[in-house]
Amino acid sequence: MKKNILIIILLFSTIIGSSQEKPNIVFLLVDDLGYGDFGCYDAEFNETPNINKLANEGMLFNNAYAAATVCSPSRGAILTGQYPARTHLTDWITGHEFPHAKLSVPDWNTRIEHKLTTLPEALKEGGYATAFFGKWHLMPSGQNDFEDHYPTNHGFDINVGGREWGQPKGSGKYFSPFEMPNLDDGKPGDFLTDKLTDAALQFIDSTNKKKPFLLYFSYYTVHGPIMCPPKLEEKYKEKAKNFTNTKNEYINPKRAGMVEALDNSVGRIVEKLEELGISDNTIIVLTGDNGGNFDETTGGLKGYKGFSHEGGVREPLIVKWPEKTKAGSVSDEVVIGTDFYPTFLEVAGLPLQPNNHKDGISMVPLLNGSSNTLDRNSFFWHYPHYHRTKPYGAIRKENYKLIEFFEDRNLELYDLSIDPNETNNIALIQPKKAKELLDNLKAWRVSVGAQMMTKNPNYDAKKSALKRKKKRM
Repeated sequence: MKKNILIIILLFSTIIGSSQEKPNIVFLLVDDLGYGDFGCYDAEFNETPNINKLANEGMLFNNAYAAATVCSPSRGAILTGQYPARTHLTDWITGHEFPHAKLSVPDWNTRIEHKLTTLPEALKEGGYATAFFGKWHLMPSGQNDFEDHYPTNHGFDINVGGREWGQPKGSGKYFSPFEMPNLDDGKPGDFLTDKLTDAALQFIDSTNKKKPFLLYFSYYTVHGPIMCPPKLEEKYKEKAKNFTNTKNEYINPKRAGMVEALDNSVGRIVEKLEELGISDNTIIVLTGDNGGNFDETTGGLKGYKGFSHEGGVREPLIVKWPEKTKAGSVSDEVVIGTDFYPTFLEVAGLPLQPNNHKDGISMVPLLNGSSNTLDRNSFFWHYPHYHRTKPYGAIRKENYKLIEFFEDRNLELYDLSIDPNETNNIALIQPKKAKELLDNLKAWRVSVGAQMMTKNPNYDAKKSALKRKKKRM
């Protein structure tokens, strides 16, 4: 009898132990991350062993896109599951000023509207602890409602480092003192990426096994100013002396050191999860908000941050989901930043909220291997602003990509299946395809209520060619 009771207890314990608990979610968002910055994406100068290991243990995506080519709208799209065109948050906050340009910029949004339910708010409703670390850049400065748009006003229980800044602006920049909310300045010489990682590890320690958690780590790195710990800079200066640059990589010892500091941070987070015995019940996602800040960081793709071409918007994406995602797997399916919201809800076993994440589709079928494709063939971008390029809209439908430039309505059409570097504009060669995609793009803009530019009554061709008023971000 006792033996039978013991067997029953053991069986019951096994059933309880194997029942699916809500997994922890670690979301790692890197600023100005180029498609060619990691070793697992063929970088040779930068050294990223921890990130490479993450890719080997999970799924690597070849066609992952940011929802915008600059930071604030891309970040807003992740948190809302909606295209920037729909929320009218379409530029980095607060954008550039071109008072004499040919077109006027619409009265766009410089915050996430409180009427929208964000990803952390949805996860909090599902019992998750939520914490934000790093760069926020989703609120304006010097306006009346400035204090109402911190991360803690949009679903995060904790905010460490998040404010209106798009880059470190403390007196130490990437070195102490940092002058950021809830982040101690540490000691002279402390590096920002390391200090934010310390804080993230403390959160994991304090939250472990009390609640499932969302750790949203939004790195300030590798955004400028380009700075790294002196030892890493020296390491890459030495490496550069004998390095044969066969891939036109950006050889900058300081930036390579920044990337390695990022890699060390990823390694520390993974190590902490393993130390606490919770790595098997944690999904880790690593991606970027827009393309790298230099054309040599894009792995050969055309353009970079701010530009309409692939180098400005295609991103590394690595997902490790133990026991769900096959180790070492690769996906060629196209995904975009709006997809993280529904993906994390499904990962958490929570109902999808299509009225909130209107423009996202869950990537779970790709991650668990139940499908190699998603039921979608079109992706859209809308940038009614001036930056390093002129205002534009774009659509990728299957393997074709069309770019429309708003000033002169010029079109560029590329077949990415044979021309991923966008070297051959075939808009005049395939006019029917160009018209089809342009009609699709226009119809989409109407469907999401996209704000359009208007003729500028103060247009002055000579003055519009002068240097913009605001500093580049």
